[in-house]
Amino acid sequence: MWKCVSLLYKWRDMTMEKPAIEGGKPVRETPIYYGHQYIDEADIQVVVEVLRSDFLTCGPKIGELEQKLCALTGAKYAVVCANGTAALHMAAMAAGVKEGDEVITTPITFAASANCALYCGARPVFADIDPETYNIDPKKVEAAITPFTKAVVAVDYTGQSVALDPLRDICKKHGLVLIEDGAHVIGTKYKGQPNGSLSDMTTFSFHPVKTVTGGEGGAVLTNDEAYYKKLLLYRAHGITRDESLMEHEPDEPWYYEQIALGYNYRMTDMQAALIISQLDKLPMFSSRRKEIVKRYDEAFSGMPELFVQREIPESDTTRHLYILRLVPEKLRIDRKRFFEALAAENVCCNVHYIPTYYFPYYEKLGYRRGLCPNAEKLYEEIISLPLYYAMSDEDVESVIRAVKKIAAYYAGEHA
Repeated sequence: MWKCVSLLYKWRDMTMEKPAIEGGKPVRETPIYYGHQYIDEADIQVVVEVLRSDFLTCGPKIGELEQKLCALTGAKYAVVCANGTAALHMAAMAAGVKEGDEVITTPITFAASANCALYCGARPVFADIDPETYNIDPKKVEAAITPFTKAVVAVDYTGQSVALDPLRDICKKHGLVLIEDGAHVIGTKYKGQPNGSLSDMTTFSFHPVKTVTGGEGGAVLTNDEAYYKKLLLYRAHGITRDESLMEHEPDEPWYYEQIALGYNYRMTDMQAALIISQLDKLPMFSSRRKEIVKRYDEAFSGMPELFVQREIPESDTTRHLYILRLVPEKLRIDRKRFFEALAAENVCCNVHYIPTYYFPYYEKLGYRRGLCPNAEKLYEEIISLPLYYAMSDEDVESVIRAVKKIAAYYAGEHA
């Protein structure tokens, strides 16, 4: 099918097309966006069944989802929660992160990867990225370690696994907790093993633009029973009915205790049921995303105006985001104009991410630009292209045609 669609457009590549932003005709009549959930009748039915059941929250679907995540990843324990941010906060608390500590993470991520340290009174420390894979650079992590470092939050950016072997070695050497922010990584394998059981704790997100969705939702996976027990507490106000954890002898059947300061980070059974159903489709989702990424890579790899993200051989990646990186020296327009030109073609993109320490809140905490040169340069040059399961071959080819059209029209030395 790819070959047929490609031939359909091939003849048009022989002549220069005027971009829509310059008055030409858009490559698409209707907009396509960078991400979109896929919900089928099976998903709808399982949610309806929960709505008709006795439990809308704190019910059997929570445990069922946790068991399914363990089976999927090989982790011994899973604790599902309200969202990916809650998962990171719970993981940081379980790791013992507290006031005065430091937590190393990447600036190319959603703010929650660093905010989870602030929630605990700790200080985020930003380590630079590998300029080709865009993931956090283990050498930069080790260079950022101080006597105050407690944990590393390593983000599997775009769905590609971080370099887990060197990161685990560094954390073991320095006595640090490795928290893998796997918001993008579900479906990916590192050295043949699913991400989710390979770090001290791994967090997932089930936001609608992710590969698998529950509307919202998150999870923390671990092989450590001590972390698991803490995570259960922090999810539910720090309250327990487990007599082995209680500080006072229970003398009533309804007795429970609050033994820590936790939060209401619970997931509903409706969300859990939807995620369970979505996980049944993960092989299908993963396969289609890989097909699209392969087609994009083939289309863009030979273009001097563009750089294609490099993947480490250890990562069998289910990509959450497809990052198009511009080569500014080869274009007569900047990233903003390229972005606007794509939108005029009805290819509506995004940018992931603004470096976290660029935000005013972090500026007020004393962070300044220049901390991570590779990350800052990356941010200036990237655009997130549409990538999701329900994209048709024609959708994919229209994105490729729009990118090539704009790159060809504006090719040349930057003024």
